Amino acid sequence: MKVSDFDYFLPEELIAQTPLKDRTSSRLLVLDRENKTFEDKHFSDILDYLQPGDCLVRNNTKVIPARLYGKKEDTGVDIEFLLLKRIEGDLWEVMVRPGRRLKPGTKVVFGDGILRAEILDVLEGGNRKVKFEYDGIFNEILDQIGLMPLPPYIKEKLEDKDRYQTVYAKYEGSAAAPTAGLHFTDELLEKIREKGVDIANVTLHVGIGTFRPVKVENVEEHDMHTEHFYIKEEDVQKINNCKKNGGRIIAIGTTSCRVLESIADENGMVKAVEGDTNIFIYPGYKFKCIDNLITNFHLPQSTLIMLVSALAGRDFIMDAYKHAVDEKYRFFSFGDAMFIK
Repeated sequence: MKVSDFDYFLPEELIAQTPLKDRTSSRLLVLDRENKTFEDKHFSDILDYLQPGDCLVRNNTKVIPARLYGKKEDTGVDIEFLLLKRIEGDLWEVMVRPGRRLKPGTKVVFGDGILRAEILDVLEGGNRKVKFEYDGIFNEILDQIGLMPLPPYIKEKLEDKDRYQTVYAKYEGSAAAPTAGLHFTDELLEKIREKGVDIANVTLHVGIGTFRPVKVENVEEHDMHTEHFYIKEEDVQKINNCKKNGGRIIAIGTTSCRVLESIADENGMVKAVEGDTNIFIYPGYKFKCIDNLITNFHLPQSTLIMLVSALAGRDFIMDAYKHAVDEKYRFFSFGDAMFIK
């Protein structure tokens, strides 16, 4: 299976640069796997495709303003940090630019000195192990001086930080948003509950690896990045009860899907657990837990388009993407959505 099998043509003007004013006004392409048909809808129509007894599973991670601009303490040279993950306490793994200037022992200052960092080690892949020093609360300082780590294909400035968060974002730790969830509002979620649909949470902190291109020719040789997740007992019970009662498990986004498929047994049942996953889902994979998926449109040749191809079939997905391009859907993080039913 070649990475090039998952390529498609995308005009640059279809890459959404800003979020729509109303989250639910995005378009929704509904894929019927059984009949191999498409329907062009709006996201608010998702309510029509949910049934009493279903369980929606969402990722309640919260994006931190992980992009920091500072200066080398001794020379004043401009330095950029991207926080990838907390190792422990004030120790972080960060991506840095320019890397060649940041050897162990180098000190960097941010925000006129309210945040300071020392490079401790060079990690595999060129990232750095860094120790931060500050007075006060780290997350409050980040909110003050950090910027949202928008994907590289978004060139426009984000006016409102909250628009790169889901309305149910709770636990800080992501370097990127679980973007399928950006389409939901509190009002829509309440209507979904009123319809008799249960809503369960997982937490997976999305890493910047989600944007890294697949650099091998054969899909099976790709080394998938690792991300940290956990799921609580109350959410496990909702998911397992839905399974036992014949309802559908509908994942909001590929991150929720990857957690569920990482922890499910052969019968699709899950248990409360915390850990790391590097699950790589591509055609040939047999899904154990999820039945349906709400997702955005993904980059050509990415691991995420491979995941949706595993669920719906590569040919059907590529047809759907061609349809979306022809109909001028908006693509990627701030773009439109797809429901694979």
